[in-house]
This record gives sequence, C-alpha cells and structure tokens, in this order.
Amino acid sequence: MPKTLMQSVVGQLQKERSRLANELHRVTAALTAFGKVYVSGSKRPTATRKKRTISVAGRKRIAAAQRARWAKIRAGKKH
Repeated sequence: MPKTLMQSVVGQLQKERSRLANELHRVTAALTAFGKVYVSGSKRPTATRKKRTISVAGRKRIAAAQRARWAKIRAGKKH
C-alpha cells in the first residue's frame, strides 16, 4: 500500500520536530554551561571578581597621608 501525500507530509513534519527538539536540547545545555543567569532571563551576567586586599603597610601609609591632610586643614583654620 503506497503512502499518500498526507502521510508523507506528516512523516516529514515529525522528522523536523525531532530535529528541532534535539537542537533545542543542545542550546539549553549550552546556556546551562554559561550559568543560570542566562536561563533566568537576565541580560547581564554577574561578574565574580576576586576581592582585593590591602597590606598592613599600605593601610598605614593611607592613614598617615589622611592624618597629614587633616593636620594641614586644621593648621589653616588656626590662622
């Protein structure tokens, strides 16, 4: 019994649906690999940056410079 035209069209549409489902699965897997930020619809990913730390000597230099600035300001007010 030969296939009718309608059966041929339905068969092709089923193949296409299967191909598209497979492609969608691969796209979803790629998005998951980039992080859940993209899946939730956010347009900008949150960047995780390493927290910077200042050494004790660096903090002391900054504090000394600030004290010098304040001393200069106070000295100007006394005149």
